[in-house]
Parts: sequence; C-alpha cells; structure tokens
Amino acid sequence: MELTANELARATGGRVDAGPGTARASSYTIDTRTLEPGGCFVALVAERDGHDFLPDAWARGATVALVSRAVPPAPADRAVVRVDDGLEALAALGRDARARLHASVVAVTGSAGKTATKDLTAAALRSRRVHASPASFNNEAGVPLTLLGAPPDTDVVIVEMGARFQGNIAALTDIARPDLGIVTHVGLAHAGHLGGPEGVAEVKGELIASLPATGVAILNADCPFAATLAGRGPARVRYVGMAADADVRVRDVTLDEQLRPRFRVETPWGETTVALQLRGEHQAMNAAMALTAAAELGVELSTVATGLAAAQPAALRMQVECTAAGVLLINDAYNSSPTSAAAALRALGRASVPGRRVAVLGEMLELGDYGPDAHAALGDLAGQVGVDVLVAVGAGAFPAADAARAAGITGVESADPDAARVYVTTEVRRGDAVLVKASRAVGLEGVAAALTEASP
Repeated sequence: MELTANELARATGGRVDAGPGTARASSYTIDTRTLEPGGCFVALVAERDGHDFLPDAWARGATVALVSRAVPPAPADRAVVRVDDGLEALAALGRDARARLHASVVAVTGSAGKTATKDLTAAALRSRRVHASPASFNNEAGVPLTLLGAPPDTDVVIVEMGARFQGNIAALTDIARPDLGIVTHVGLAHAGHLGGPEGVAEVKGELIASLPATGVAILNADCPFAATLAGRGPARVRYVGMAADADVRVRDVTLDEQLRPRFRVETPWGETTVALQLRGEHQAMNAAMALTAAAELGVELSTVATGLAAAQPAALRMQVECTAAGVLLINDAYNSSPTSAAAALRALGRASVPGRRVAVLGEMLELGDYGPDAHAALGDLAGQVGVDVLVAVGAGAFPAADAARAAGITGVESADPDAARVYVTTEVRRGDAVLVKASRAVGLEGVAAALTEASP
C-alpha cells in the first residue's frame, strides 16, 4: 500500500517533521534488514531502539521514517514523520490499511498450528488474489505490517494472531476486523501467563467475539472448548474435525513413507480427497480448517484440494530429510507446545526406519505450574507411540525423561543444546530417525544442523 508522508501523518495523528510531505512509501518494516528501497522504516523502541538504525534505513533506500523522538536530519528528499508512540502509530496504520482494502480478512489463532493453518489457507485460496502474513507475523507489529503489505486489489488477507496475555487478540482484531476466524485448538501454550486452559480459551475466544453476525467462526469439533468458543459471538459456526457430527469431517487419514498425510473430507459442499506435502497426521485437521475457510469464500473443492497439495512446509517446521549419514531427520525446531510436541512424537512413532526412533525435546516455555506435568505427559506418550530414546533438553524438560524411563524407554537429560548435540552426534547411527522439537528460544536448530552436516 503506497502512502505519502502527509497521509502517514494523518493516519497516525503525527506530523511531518522534516522533508517533503509528498515523499512516498510503498512498503513498511520495523527491521532495516528487510527494508526495500522506497519503503517506510518504523522505528520502534523495544529491547533495542529502532532510532539507532535510522542511518542504515536511509542507506538502504528508505523514503520515509516514522519516529517518536528527535532524530538527526534526514537526507534530501526523504521525510520524517514524528508520532507519540511508534507501536500505537503502527496500529493506526494497520487500521487505515484495513479501511482502504476491499478484501475479506481471515484471522487464525490457536494453541498450535497457527502458522501451518495460515499457510494452508493461503494455498487453498491461491486461485484468488490472496495476501498472507509472512513467517509468524502474529503480534501487535506483525498484524498491521501484514495489512500494510497487501496490494490494493487483494481479495483475501490472512493474518495470524498470537497471544501471551488477556486482551492481546482483542487488540489485534480491532486492527484487522476479520470476517472469518479460525481457532485451531485450545491447549496449554502460554498457559503460565493466561491461567490454564480456561484462560487460553478466554483469550482465543476474543477472536470469535470480534466477528460480525455475517462472519464465520471455524472451530475444532474435537476440542473440548468448541462450544464455549462458539458462544462468544454472533457469527455462524462451522465445526471441523473427526467427530461424526462435524460440519466438515476428516476421515481415513494415512501417512506415506515421508509422513505426508492423505485423507478424505466430507463437507456441506461435497466430498474430496486431499494429499499434503506437509508432514504429520495433525496437518489433516489444519488443512481441513483451511479448506473450510476457502469454501466459505466460494472456492470450489477441487480447486481447494489442488491448492492444498501444492503447499510446502515452512523452515524448521516438520521438515523431513535423509542425511548423508543415513539418518531420517524430522526438524521441527521452530516452536513447541504440549499439543504440537505430542503431534510430532506421534509422527516420529509412525516413521518407518530399521533403527531407533530418537526424540530430542527442548523445554516448553511459559507453561507455569503446568510445565512439569505437561513434560511428563510427553515422556509417557513417547513410550506409547514407539519412540526408543527421549532426550530432554533443559532442566524444565527433565520430567519428560523421567516419565520416558517409567514408560520403559531410554530417557536422557541434557542440560543444554550443546550437550544434546554431543549426545546425538555420538549415539545416533545410520538407520535411526531423529525428531528435533523445540521453541527457537531453546536453540535446538544446532542439533539438527549437526546431524545434517555429519559425514557418511
């Protein structure tokens, strides 16, 4: 969306402090590393002060900078827009962008599967002019940036919404004003902040409460909080799941040797078969929710199935490869929660390999008092699904190793990623399968890299 410095100032309640008000910005970023020539750099003040990066922004071709304090003079023909608060100004720009767009907005939230479902929804809608948030742009900066990045002729915008505290999603829906809302699942992710599953359901329900009466809420029929969520707002509800009474029913899920699911879907619009490139049985539910959103927006089921079949997994999210050393590596080191970790363990248990199945699980963060039991549940599950070795990384994950031993399999405690890397590079052999599952903050991507780089 292209805006002049004058238009940016009006939308944010700011003023043009320097340079021409006619200076135009055609893209927007808070990170100079992603700045495109002709773009607007929004200098946020967080752990690092974005104002310190203004020289880099100008050098990379920024035409407008949005700032909240006095800054050195800008180069000629560049404009500086001064606002009271950068993040509030970015939210105002997001609202302005939403008002200018003649597009439907689909919002995706949930305790697990948000990014995969967002990407699958974009794939299901690829016959339309669709714009989806890049990577995990799911917070108070990412949602407005997604809206600002949508071309003017966009038919559908897909935004991802995350939450760590009550009110987070309500604030995001105030910016995006979604027409369709998808809640993938209510689990324990961020339960330490949100007050357990009930608190998680409360904040995820903020999305459903924001939908208009003409909107559609797409809910997980197999989630115990589905009925509670449905009652949060006036929107029409579509239930998706394995349950016999689901509006959109997933049936006959099978996995191929690369753990890619194929399944049938029964819907109010007919039946179809879907085959995915994404890995794991749990992706069938994410895809069915994406299919439901696309069908509600008028896309034929056959077209939806073709689009879903072309979707590719995101980096560090259930990526499967056979390393040069003959190890089947399942790299899911981008994020972790009790729900997604359980799904990854089940996928590992389904891997067809001649050797052992080894799960390297990083500590799941922000679970509060639910942490020990949640980790122990993973150790117990590992024993049930056919995992042979569970490596728990970080003291908070150690209950998983204890529970694994109680379940009759090998449990190993690793104090940190370096210790885990030493263990797997020493103990893993040709023919083994290794799952690496963690949040990025734990840093287990180095373990996956070590396996990838190991000599034959």
